[in-house]
Amino acid sequence: MTLFPKCPMCGGEVVTKQTERILRGGVNLATVTVTADVCLRCGERLYDPDTIRLFEQIRQKLNDQDVDEFEPLGRAFHVPA
Repeated sequence: MTLFPKCPMCGGEVVTKQTERILRGGVNLATVTVTADVCLRCGERLYDPDTIRLFEQIRQKLNDQDVDEFEPLGRAFHVPA
């Protein structure tokens, strides 16, 4: 069941899907798969309050370098211009 009957951005149809979100905390990144309501017209993702709290907790852990419970997933690099 979706939180919104229609997309609040464009009025399009909203369906529930599994989505991947990339989160940043300090210089660290993490990916997390969550359930979200997604607009079929504009692609807007709508998250429930518990999912938003999860995002905030993950960002804080990334920022604090408290990543022992996270699974490493390669390395990221920045190439200066």
